[in-house]
Amino acid sequence: MNRSQLPVFADFVGGKLVAADHAADGLDLIAPQSGQSIARIAESGKAGVDRAVAAASVAFAANRKQPTHQRIAWLNTAAGALRKAGDDIASLICEDVGKPIRMARFEVKRGAEFLELTAAALTQLGGETLPLDITAPGTGHIGFVRHVPYGVVAGITPFNAPVNLLVQKIAPAIAAGNAIVAKPALAGTRAALRLAQLFHDAGWPRDLFSVVTGDRETALALASHRDVRAVSFTGGTVAGDALARAAGAKKFVAELGSNAANIVMADADIETAAKKIASAAFEASGQQCISAQRILVARPVLDDFLRHFAAAAQALKVGKAEDPTTDIGPMVSKASGTRVMAMCEDALAKGARFILQPRQTEATISPGILTGVPTDARLWCEEVFGPLALVTAFEDIDDALRMANDSEFGLQGAVFTRDLAAALRFSDDFDVGALWVNEATRFRLDNYPFGGMKRSGVGREGVRYAIEEFSQIKFTGITI
Repeated sequence: MNRSQLPVFADFVGGKLVAADHAADGLDLIAPQSGQSIARIAESGKAGVDRAVAAASVAFAANRKQPTHQRIAWLNTAAGALRKAGDDIASLICEDVGKPIRMARFEVKRGAEFLELTAAALTQLGGETLPLDITAPGTGHIGFVRHVPYGVVAGITPFNAPVNLLVQKIAPAIAAGNAIVAKPALAGTRAALRLAQLFHDAGWPRDLFSVVTGDRETALALASHRDVRAVSFTGGTVAGDALARAAGAKKFVAELGSNAANIVMADADIETAAKKIASAAFEASGQQCISAQRILVARPVLDDFLRHFAAAAQALKVGKAEDPTTDIGPMVSKASGTRVMAMCEDALAKGARFILQPRQTEATISPGILTGVPTDARLWCEEVFGPLALVTAFEDIDDALRMANDSEFGLQGAVFTRDLAAALRFSDDFDVGALWVNEATRFRLDNYPFGGMKRSGVGREGVRYAIEEFSQIKFTGITI
């Protein structure tokens, strides 16, 4: 198809899709599986952001006094609509992102569940009263604390879970009483626009949730807009730094990169650990912030682990994204594949060797496992965001902690052990925002506080915690 014949997608504002002003200048949306352009995405830019934020400000003013039961109803209605449209939206994710269709369907289901969990959380959230008479001047006074909305907030999301990660910003923002303007990643644009139309048709007030499209220019314009009071971002650390600078003094929540360490103690169930970590490292082409990347194994069980780990990796099916039996589909772009293979070559040049060599086609990369990766290699230091993992041995628990913490990241970690004392030691001394014992790092549920230490971000996601992030604390004191 000639580029001029490709469909053009632009903002969703005012309860409808907006015609692109500069369609010819649109960004190409390239299908990972075929490598072909399938659409153009307009760059909303400052003008589009101004329009969307102005509309969201009106929507917030009109709906800020809506009772909690109404917000609960909106969330539950949206969940039902998302379930009903699940197959269509999953197909969009599969085509635009390259996520295997089985996983895309699960993502949509999880998004619907998150909306329902958020609605349920609203039945339990409240403020608090403060004992002001704990000092003499406070005698005769009472005080209480409430959570109030910011107003217009922004949600900026990555490609790898274009529905679920967007819902994890929309739902708590609306629950807290805000209006939200979303800026999805290029590959997630069509799914985000479909979601906006779906929720509008399900009865959400106009512009309570709107979408602007584009790339860096639009994201920076949204984060820096004077009428956007809070920004929530999920994505890479470099982009997060730029958006934090653009946001300035306003509230900024970020879930950023990781190179997650999974630790296998000598007393662990080695075969089970290997299977769980292989799934966490390689499924969906390793394109998740909590994919297993650095695997640290007690030396006495290293050979046994490597045998099971390589077997589990080879058992995963590399194939077309639309095949429901596929575990590992295409990388999101050729550039992503090139970056992964460059990190592999860097490790080899510094003395690493293959346990399992990755094979690259035009679209896919099969699992790669390396040992002997030095700590100055990119694969140790950076986030690979691909189906590549390193395995190294440790001598004792102190050695394991030293290596695990030898990272600028600290999002989510994992340890496999039957020893409760060891598990608690890792809970104390492993510098991560969340730790799983006997689950790999990719395991995630939506009702615990999810977020990172160090360069992995600020703030927390997860139903109740995200609602609190999208809320301001307001105190009222009364003399009686």
